[in-house]
Amino acid sequence: MPNELLWLFMAIIDFCVLLLVFRLFGRDGLYAAIVISIILCNIQVLKIVEIFGLTATLGNILYGSIFLSTDLLSELYGKDKARKGVWIGFYALIFTSVIMQIALLFKPAADDFIDPALRQIFDFLPRVVIASITAYMVSQHHDVWLFHTLKNKFKGKHLWLRNNITTMTSQLIDSVIFCVIAFWGVFPFNIFLEILLTTYVIKWIVAFIDTPFIYLSRYIAVRYNLHKPD
Repeated sequence: MPNELLWLFMAIIDFCVLLLVFRLFGRDGLYAAIVISIILCNIQVLKIVEIFGLTATLGNILYGSIFLSTDLLSELYGKDKARKGVWIGFYALIFTSVIMQIALLFKPAADDFIDPALRQIFDFLPRVVIASITAYMVSQHHDVWLFHTLKNKFKGKHLWLRNNITTMTSQLIDSVIFCVIAFWGVFPFNIFLEILLTTYVIKWIVAFIDTPFIYLSRYIAVRYNLHKPD
């Protein structure tokens, strides 16, 4: 199957699962989705793929869904709950990094064959984690701030516009910060620049794809009375 079809399939699956956990668990489901996505996307980001004629990292779909989750938290539950989601993701990423670094300190058994693969992934992870944490915290807090600024400006209307403006702006900030910290000096400059530009383009596409899902999520919240004050 071509990479492009796989990519679209993974995007649909990711957003559908997000709707499912939201339907089943409400706000807690969005927090859980943030944790799962932040961990997996920081593993997937190590894989470079050719897609739509572009060279890009693979973790963009899962990372983009985090912005969808925080936008939903902002829209349905308010700024404080969205910021709580951002911090939950931060702690999940820190904990994963620390635990895996400790795991790598264990001496493998003589018949172990997985340790080299784990080291190849997670020995690189600290740099990726630093890049991801910095980009994540800056871009996500910007996303929450801008979303509520626009929500007040538009008096709660034009959800599609608010979602796309905030996500696409925040993704630009995220892409620049992440790529500079994670990949500067790792790849030749021309590849680095291509990854930076295509990473943002792919994230831009993800932001566009998630638009109907934020409306579906709001419908689910109203239909099943998931928008409940504390």
